Amino acid sequence: MKTRILSLVALLFAVASFAQPRAEYPRPQFERTSWINLNGEWSFTLDLANTGAERNYYNSKGFDSKITVPFAPESKLSGIGHTEFINAVWYQRTIQIPADWVGKRIKLNFGAVYYKSELYIDGKFVGRHYGGSDSFSYDITDWVADGKEHNLVLHAESDVRGAQQPAGKQSSRLNSYGCFYTRTTGIWQTVWMEAVEESALERVQVLTDIDQSQIVVTPTFYGYKTGNKFAITVKDGDKVVAKTEVGASQGIPVVVPIKKAKLWTPENPFLYDVVYEVKDAAGEVIDHVNSYLGMRKIHIEGTKIMLNNKPYYQRLVLDQGFYPDGVWTAPSDEALKNDIAMSKDAGFNGARLHQKVFEERFYYWADKLGYLVWGEMASWGKNSSLAASGRNFLSEWTNIVIRDRNHPALVVWTPFNEEWATPTAEMGRLLTDAYNVTRQLDPSRPVNTVSGGLYAISDFCTTHSYNQNGENLHKQLYNDGKFYQPQGATDGKSAMIILHYDGKVPYVVDEFGGIKCAEANPSKENAWGYGDAAQTKEDFYKRLESLVKAITDHSDKICGFCYTQLTDVEQEQNGVYYFNRESKFDMERVKAIFQMKAEGYEQ
Repeated sequence: MKTRILSLVALLFAVASFAQPRAEYPRPQFERTSWINLNGEWSFTLDLANTGAERNYYNSKGFDSKITVPFAPESKLSGIGHTEFINAVWYQRTIQIPADWVGKRIKLNFGAVYYKSELYIDGKFVGRHYGGSDSFSYDITDWVADGKEHNLVLHAESDVRGAQQPAGKQSSRLNSYGCFYTRTTGIWQTVWMEAVEESALERVQVLTDIDQSQIVVTPTFYGYKTGNKFAITVKDGDKVVAKTEVGASQGIPVVVPIKKAKLWTPENPFLYDVVYEVKDAAGEVIDHVNSYLGMRKIHIEGTKIMLNNKPYYQRLVLDQGFYPDGVWTAPSDEALKNDIAMSKDAGFNGARLHQKVFEERFYYWADKLGYLVWGEMASWGKNSSLAASGRNFLSEWTNIVIRDRNHPALVVWTPFNEEWATPTAEMGRLLTDAYNVTRQLDPSRPVNTVSGGLYAISDFCTTHSYNQNGENLHKQLYNDGKFYQPQGATDGKSAMIILHYDGKVPYVVDEFGGIKCAEANPSKENAWGYGDAAQTKEDFYKRLESLVKAITDHSDKICGFCYTQLTDVEQEQNGVYYFNRESKFDMERVKAIFQMKAEGYEQ
């Protein structure tokens, strides 16, 4: 198989080839044709002391620097490249509302802004948002006039050392260290405008029911108007396979039969095209949204994770979603697609998206290419004993679940990672609340409440082990009738309830490996992997095979793994690819190891 290599030069070329960076529609599962991409050059200033409000920056008609949106100021692609701590930033540009948007509601959308942000138009305060990973929008209709140019200013603040905001792997020290990396401040995903009718479709929740060959669509509208209709059309290419039209009732489920449904799997990721329309009482279409869906079912039976009613072995890789020149932001849409292709070339059928909420375009490519995804929150950095910390987490996580719950590739929710360090009563409450909220918002997927660390309330059990000896790992995971208990599970003094794994629900080793290879990564200052480095590539292959075999040999008890990790990230040099996405090893050989047979599973 031809090795897919996308070098740093190629990534930069992909960006440069567009007049506007990240010009593609950012929300492909809910797409309107009338929209304006606001990426590109904005005026910008660092506000290291966070005194800009006192200096009336919200009235600014232009700041002293330029920045390329949607890249964070810490990144090279932004044109700024300031990697020291940034307390606050300010952005400014002008906007103009097209004449054909007259009479519609104007939505200003942000893919993500880290962390707290405030929007001003013509010096007037519009709104405030808390959350660095979730998408949000403002209705700016009352602040703008058709055909008039308006001044837009955005203020963003971040304090990754304050322990109140989820930060993921952003370093709380001046420089990157260990498994903590360059920070992200301000705008880091696409900004765009669109126009909608007063009673347009705001969102849908889609539940796919393969057992009864139907979908259940629950709509949410911006507003209600008597006589409006809601139409759903499902297509297989040019062929209409299902169509229905009902009264546009807020939050009322609509059942749509799908005869002889084609199922979505990683091996055959079939997607139906979907069109949602809102019609007025006269039958005129007032809102048109293009979407898609994948018919699939994910559930748990005993100790197995089931895909479409069959046991499906999880061959996952840890993907942290960092880029050399973009930090949290992929330099191009092609780079997102390429990361998935690279992973599949290495033998993985999916990824645990680690300590970062990936943008919707990544989920789109996972849906298209057939790639299982475990969605995770950037949960590190908070102190759960602080009331504001828990509130910030839950509100942001709620928005994330609502945003991403229709993607067929997303099969497991993971709100937290390794919370064993804070076994408090407050943490116990937060774990329980997060689990319950997730299940209420999305009953269709299992919830892995904490990856590794405390095994508390959860639909199945995950554990982390970086044991570098295959024989020892085999004995550690299951020996003499005893399972390896997640870290923290033996703590009898904790103020919160900690469960012990009893062998009755699925068990996944969702972090292991992390092997550094000295031959592939010659020693550099502060560079590291887990355990002693394999000295040669041949040593790496042998160790990797022994570790994977230690897990797959227990396939009657352990239903999957997640290898650390897809690429090197800054000083952490334990990826199967280099940070610039170039191949590090013989990927055919690596693929054969990760696809080692697991008894009891077809794939």
